[in-house]
Amino acid sequence: MNILFIMYDQLRFDYLGCAGHPHLKTPNFDRVARMGVRFTNAYVQSPICGASRMSFYTGRYVSSHGAAWNGFPLRVGELTMGDHLRAAGMDCWLIGKTHMKADKDGMKRLGLSPDSMIGARQAECGFDVWIRDDGLWGYGPDGYYDEKRSPYNEYLKSRGYAGENPWADFANAGIDDEGGIASGWMFDNADKPANISEKDSETPWLTARTIDFIEEQTAPWCAHVSYIKPHWPYIVPAPYHDMFSQNHVPAACRHEVEREDAHPVFAAYMENRIAAAFQRDEVRQKVIPAYMGLIRQCDDQLGVLLRYLEETDRLKDTMIVLTSDHGDYLGDHWLGEKDLFHDPSVKIPMIVYDPRAEADSTRGTTCDALVESIDLAPTFVEAAGGTVADNILEGRSLLPWLQGETPAWRDYAISEFDYSPTPQAVKLGLDPKDCRLFMVFDGRYKLMHAEGGFRPMLFDLKEDPEEFHDLAKGTAHKGEIERLYAALAEWGRRCAQRVTRSDDDIRGMRGRSLRRGILPFLVDGSEVPEDLTEKYRGPALQRYTGD
Repeated sequence: MNILFIMYDQLRFDYLGCAGHPHLKTPNFDRVARMGVRFTNAYVQSPICGASRMSFYTGRYVSSHGAAWNGFPLRVGELTMGDHLRAAGMDCWLIGKTHMKADKDGMKRLGLSPDSMIGARQAECGFDVWIRDDGLWGYGPDGYYDEKRSPYNEYLKSRGYAGENPWADFANAGIDDEGGIASGWMFDNADKPANISEKDSETPWLTARTIDFIEEQTAPWCAHVSYIKPHWPYIVPAPYHDMFSQNHVPAACRHEVEREDAHPVFAAYMENRIAAAFQRDEVRQKVIPAYMGLIRQCDDQLGVLLRYLEETDRLKDTMIVLTSDHGDYLGDHWLGEKDLFHDPSVKIPMIVYDPRAEADSTRGTTCDALVESIDLAPTFVEAAGGTVADNILEGRSLLPWLQGETPAWRDYAISEFDYSPTPQAVKLGLDPKDCRLFMVFDGRYKLMHAEGGFRPMLFDLKEDPEEFHDLAKGTAHKGEIERLYAALAEWGRRCAQRVTRSDDDIRGMRGRSLRRGILPFLVDGSEVPEDLTEKYRGPALQRYTGD
């Protein structure tokens, strides 16, 4: 079996037809949901691109792998999905984005050249790279920065798009009324069509590269197909730019009570630039239709992949996973972007299709178990026929859920966020070590803990599914707060760093030194089986008499 692991950047869990969106039709996402299982309570380990992805790829919590923010390198030697899958006999490839930053200092210290196979995999998050493009190729006062030479930009140049950075000038820009560039960086231009042929835009381009990849494979493979969209810039080519209008924009999910005695970290985020923009109705009315258009284009391109798999008879032996690295507030809770722990940010879509007969009983169902993004890595290892290294991988395989079982499962989900590089940290006057947030969610109550001496936040999603009323402002829910803090403490005591010895290794080591005749602390030898002391009993070989 092969694995098609598709990730969409900044795709909200509720912006799919199968998740109940009232206007956005996603027939191909819905089709995969009918073919498999849609997990309705899936949470990322951090609501920021880089940290979240490193948890997906390592199968480990952020505080375990340490790459807590965009641009924080994943330390050299950290095992990843690719390492585990190759040990199980499956290749592991990247097609698209990773947001991985290589640990160049660590590689230099160990003498690892990025040109070697080991070095290249260390520099690319454990993947073999078919094609990598992280997007976001901007201009600035320091010039056009393209360290890795964007393959998408090179493709556009080969198609006749002019300039050094057609990503910015065409794929993510329209044309204004005077014939000038209407950049997608400006929300005011979100309703314009991108100045590019739709077939040349980012999402179809990556779909075509994925088909190229599959065509050339002969060995079992896992392909991480990682789309940059619907991540900003919020601009999309025709015909997707006007498929949706202001009439399709929902009212923002926010309440004035959220601003009253707001948690200091929450208040700092509500006052930042992106939040201020999305608090304006005219911004939401332009951006959200474009965001929906980008998702509809993603769905259409998913349809292209599904048709290809069908026509080439590969659908029957290809596991398909659809997910996202985090969500997008889009003005909900007075915020834009992601970062904090309300569901629009930290909850993600997750749909898994397993083609094997063992999964027939669950096709077209939903599962409301508390699933974490780190669960995919062990799922893939088990699907590939490997042994899950549970001393390293902190997630749990989803295969039992896919096969109709009800396994023993976690009681709470955890997410972490390190905001030390942000303006909010500066505004709050915090040292980097105190700029850490933790979420504990038990399926009903959601606790946010903030380092730095702040009070927590608490929401009851059964009585308050919109997460408006912070119950930690009062004292009536002290018991729930204490209970969730106990869960956080339990999680904090997990065995996360003993990665070089598994439990089975340790069990096998017990008593080994005794079998080798290392027998300290014996009074007369009767404390151990006779065969352990047999070599140390009997007549002396000779009497030592000295020189």
